[in-house]
Amino acid sequence: VGALLSSYGWYILLACVAVYLIVQKISQNLRMRPSSQQGAAGAAVEPDMVVRRQEALLASRLRMQEELNAQAERYKEKQRQLEEQKRMQKIEMWESMQKGKSYKGNLKLSQQEAEPGASTSSAVPRSKPNKKPLRGGGYNPLSGEGGGTCSWRPGRRGPSAGG
Repeated sequence: VGALLSSYGWYILLACVAVYLIVQKISQNLRMRPSSQQGAAGAAVEPDMVVRRQEALLASRLRMQEELNAQAERYKEKQRQLEEQKRMQKIEMWESMQKGKSYKGNLKLSQQEAEPGASTSSAVPRSKPNKKPLRGGGYNPLSGEGGGTCSWRPGRRGPSAGG
């Protein structure tokens, strides 16, 4: 017995702990079952409560379905409007091509005109503030002048010296 415990003692201890935990879990599940069966019996005693609960569930499902249908209808209408706008732009582009005008410029103008009326987003086109250049007008990085004290030189050609 001593040799058996000395060689397999830890395994036996871990197996006992695992069995203990499994037994505890099963006993908890068995304690919970009778209480859930009593709740089911209580619900069967009051059928009018069950009927009211099912009617409320059905009403909420109908409301959610109506909301979903309304959202789908709005989405379809928005898609129809977008398709109509694209179709009108293509017609305008074709007409301008037939007249011999540049159709790309007209397309950009028509998109700019259509966007403020169609989009109600908070993004308003802003004018860019006057920015001064970062370097003077005479700066040329390739000439080596005006760059300060540091200068860059390319490395020597050939394979690297690592090894």
